[in-house]
Amino acid sequence: MPNEVGRTLQEAQDDVQRVSGNPAFFTTSTDARGANRSQVIDSNWVVCSQSEEPGNSQNQESQISFDVVKIGEDCP
Repeated sequence: MPNEVGRTLQEAQDDVQRVSGNPAFFTTSTDARGANRSQVIDSNWVVCSQSEEPGNSQNQESQISFDVVKIGEDCP
């Protein structure tokens, strides 16, 4: 699992799909500020944390989630 913290949500999703070898690999994301905002345009959000530690291996059953904030906001 690559370290995706600081990257846009879109970059993180693309990276996970690339390293998994599955262009349809599904990840989830949550508003890290707790405002329950939907991540409609993934390139407008930045990854604050990830559910899988960098360096861990992933497979097709891995469930990866990102906590994100809008670009320009600080991570809590």
